[in-house]
Amino acid sequence: MMKLRVISILLIVFTSYTVPAQNKFLPGEVWKDTNGEVINAHGGTVIYAANKYYLFGETRGRHGTRGVSVYSSNDLYQWKPEGLALETSADTTSDITRGCVMERPKVVYNKKTKKYILWFHLELKGKGYAAARAAVAMSDKPAGPYTYIGSFRPNGNMSRDMTIFKDKDDKAYLIYSSNENYDLRVAQLTDDYLSVTTQDKMLFSNHREAPAVFRKNNTYYLITSGCTGWAPNKATLHTASSIWGPWELAANNPMQGENADLTFGGQSTYILPVENSKDKFIFLADIWKPADLADSRYIWLPIQFKDNVPYIQWMNEWDLNFFK
Repeated sequence: MMKLRVISILLIVFTSYTVPAQNKFLPGEVWKDTNGEVINAHGGTVIYAANKYYLFGETRGRHGTRGVSVYSSNDLYQWKPEGLALETSADTTSDITRGCVMERPKVVYNKKTKKYILWFHLELKGKGYAAARAAVAMSDKPAGPYTYIGSFRPNGNMSRDMTIFKDKDDKAYLIYSSNENYDLRVAQLTDDYLSVTTQDKMLFSNHREAPAVFRKNNTYYLITSGCTGWAPNKATLHTASSIWGPWELAANNPMQGENADLTFGGQSTYILPVENSKDKFIFLADIWKPADLADSRYIWLPIQFKDNVPYIQWMNEWDLNFFK
């Protein structure tokens, strides 16, 4: 009888357990979803759609990627897993067959077509990093599922680390590392956001990757990383009055605080405009752990300004009240 009572008590404890509600950001710590599982969405992006935030990222594991994961949230703190927005294919003839490399997924909404467009860096199975392609998928819903459209080299250029930037006039741009990562380029997307136009320009050639861009008033800001593999390095900030440049290198490191010269151990991936807040932005980065990429961590920090120059100060924890 005593044994049965103990079992009953344990059952009550375990079935009544709920994941503690998250109400702050903890950069560099393990982040868990509403099911208590570690969030697996690296090199990604966040969009706001249908009154929710959606987080997209690389699904990393010991056996490669399974596709692009997606999570939803009402508050940016608590993330509900929504499965895979785009899954690798069982079709061995597909570009995205299992064993391919899918990196840095970015999603943008097209008001004209009413479609959600997913862009990512694609490397073909068994080809290492030789393919260097941009890839596109599309969905009617923010969480997907997304239908794979195809992959290509933009205007014949290699395309590795990349981001998508949508400007105030709804024109969208692919910013990508090219020429074995020596060049950083920008290409305007077609009106449906499914391809690039021939408007394509090299921004600068100094071996940069991991682009993250945002606009405040009439100034564009671009944060990038050096090319040191999985190892962190010093970020740089460029500014311009046009997305096409010329881009001017800022004198100071945009990162401030402990380990700033190594971007706090991370690498830039995206700049998130805070919804319903004018000129408020969050810097998103990844702390890569090549021995176990699934254990790579996330850095989210508020962007601050001094004399119209952005900087990112390390914080062990913070919440959205920072912007009030």
